[in-house]
Amino acid sequence: MSNVPWLTAMMVIPLLGSVVVACLPSTLASRAKQVALGFSVVTLLLGIVAALRFDTDSAAMQLTEQHRWIPSFGVSYAVGVDGISLTLILMALVLAPICLLAAWHDVPEGGTREKTYFALLLLLVPFMVGVFAATDVFLFYVFFEAMLVPVYFLVAGFGGPRRRAAALKFLLFSLAGGLVMLVALIALYVHGPGGADGFMIGKLVGLDMNPWAERLMFLGFFLAFAIKAPMWPLHTWLPDTAEEATPATSTLLVGVLDKIGTFGMLRFCLPFFPEASRWAAPVVIGLALVSIFYGAFLAIGSKDMLRLVSYTSISHFGFIVLGIFAFTRTGGNGSAFYMINHGFSTAALFLIVGMLIRRRGSAQIPAFGGWQRVTPVLAGCFLVAGLAGLALPPMASFVSEYLVLVGTYQRHPAVAAFAALGVILAGLYILLTYQRVFTGPKPEVAGRVRDLTGREKLVVAPLVASFLVLGLWPRPALDVINPAITKTLQTVGIADPAPHAGAQATSEGSHK
Repeated sequence: MSNVPWLTAMMVIPLLGSVVVACLPSTLASRAKQVALGFSVVTLLLGIVAALRFDTDSAAMQLTEQHRWIPSFGVSYAVGVDGISLTLILMALVLAPICLLAAWHDVPEGGTREKTYFALLLLLVPFMVGVFAATDVFLFYVFFEAMLVPVYFLVAGFGGPRRRAAALKFLLFSLAGGLVMLVALIALYVHGPGGADGFMIGKLVGLDMNPWAERLMFLGFFLAFAIKAPMWPLHTWLPDTAEEATPATSTLLVGVLDKIGTFGMLRFCLPFFPEASRWAAPVVIGLALVSIFYGAFLAIGSKDMLRLVSYTSISHFGFIVLGIFAFTRTGGNGSAFYMINHGFSTAALFLIVGMLIRRRGSAQIPAFGGWQRVTPVLAGCFLVAGLAGLALPPMASFVSEYLVLVGTYQRHPAVAAFAALGVILAGLYILLTYQRVFTGPKPEVAGRVRDLTGREKLVVAPLVASFLVLGLWPRPALDVINPAITKTLQTVGIADPAPHAGAQATSEGSHK
């Protein structure tokens, strides 16, 4: 157990910052965003220092803390990280200051509303850290539900004209999934050894359960995570919410919070319910394939850029789930790495689209055309982000998508070959959008339209750097992730299939 409560500090500092921002006097209200940005940067630096203490060769939970919370109900305050949760927390901490900087002018009226907006954005940070770090399942559930509150008010209070309906739909879907998971969680506790720390993950792995009881509990957890991810057919809340939310809110929602769904499948569904996971795998793989193609086709036909980015995410989450339920180390590594890369690529697309909307006053693709001649730097940044979204080498998303397809091919060659067609569709929805928005004759625009400002370049630059650094040098991230994936598959009781003669070198190289 670490002597320094690194993870708790990463939650307390932004929580304190959120309170400070909300309580700023009216004379200092204009400083709310600077204060929020400062607290987010301090939290990021703390996360980097903590990550440097992480042993990349170990699959055990590290930076752990455990304290009794409600012992009569078996609930502990227990946090810790393995390679998967550490990388997701770092991704969230990187995106938080980027989103705050991108949201600089989201509330032009200033005053109390601006304070509230930035306080709510910062309030998401401790919940994001907590949900990925919790090693007590009930504590995970608390964070899982608590983060709905700031997201609801961010959408309902600061979104578009249909913001309240979108926020309510998001809340109802999420609460329904959470309640089903709560029932399964209680049933899992009853089957466990109980005690003052009966909700600890280590005590709930390897239980001897009736197969049908295990399958029902698996479905309870999986349903909640499939809504959160989201997967078809439980995805309908996402495009509505993304269309009405501010780009910064959509970025944190889709880029980070939706990863809880796929993270939960890896962290809970597979280790807690190994037999049920194997039993459900064919259906889950089928749903993943539907998500890949359904999301891609909707993106191709979308006329709203915010909805288009959300549809692409449904397709990407299909790839992530496919890699998880392929039950290979290569596929699992690819899925975990995909979560990180999708977070950065989706953040870039949402935030760049937000910059376009601010200049044009519309998210409708037909309202644009020829904007490469008006904002050439912005057009180039959109193209780079789009190429990252369609997994073009040497972008980081290429590495993760390649690993998912190779890992799936090891066990299901036909499924992998079919899923690979989704890459072609990704090229269509990205390149067609770029053509419709940026190419053509120079449009007539009212007044002078500025290209990227200095602040906006600071928003986009680290995201573009992440595409290239993780694409050209993915090994450090994969080295952190691999031990946790290997341990998860050992818990499920599935070994990698024997490699084909021609694929052995590729398979071994992806595990190193």
